[in-house]
Amino acid sequence: MLRIRSVGKPFTTPSLAVKGAAALARADAMGLFPERELTVTLDANTFGRLAARLGRAGIGGVVVPMLTSQTLVGESKLLEQYLDQLTEALEASPVPASEWKQLVRILGVDMLERLLGISAPSIRRYARTIRNTPDDVAGRLHWLALIVGALAGAYNEIGIRQWFDRKRVQLDGRTPSQLLMGGWKPEDPGPQRVRSLAHSLAGSPAT
Repeated sequence: MLRIRSVGKPFTTPSLAVKGAAALARADAMGLFPERELTVTLDANTFGRLAARLGRAGIGGVVVPMLTSQTLVGESKLLEQYLDQLTEALEASPVPASEWKQLVRILGVDMLERLLGISAPSIRRYARTIRNTPDDVAGRLHWLALIVGALAGAYNEIGIRQWFDRKRVQLDGRTPSQLLMGGWKPEDPGPQRVRSLAHSLAGSPAT
């Protein structure tokens, strides 16, 4: 997973840094920000590279170029609005072609088989684009990417994998993976609770 080593302009306030880091982590979990280096600086240059990749993927529309505009320097409120719009655009944009590669690497085929409710051979075929990913599977895959992106700020890859199989008081003593079984849908109560838990823990000490 991508790690942020430092923060630079225009992410000069705590709120901007948090929102910028969250957007970057989400894009990374979706496989949209492949970097040679494992650590990056959260600054205009990094977001410029992200914007270029999102543009090629058709995500973000008019907000993407605005995120790298020099006119945003010193316009904290406006930049916050654009970051919120980018986060919403990423949430609404499943990209199975890149999400398969990233989540297979982070979670592994065996865990994805359990969490997605499909066979390992199917996962490999979808990941290699031998077959198109069905819409329902793409929806579950994207939901997992959003959860992984939320956890990335507090956990490394081993911690993320372990998180899915740890019992949680907030889930009535169940594990997140127990609420992600079979042909679930993102809008189902169980998956909603799992994602809410991931977001609540993202800014807390890892547990």
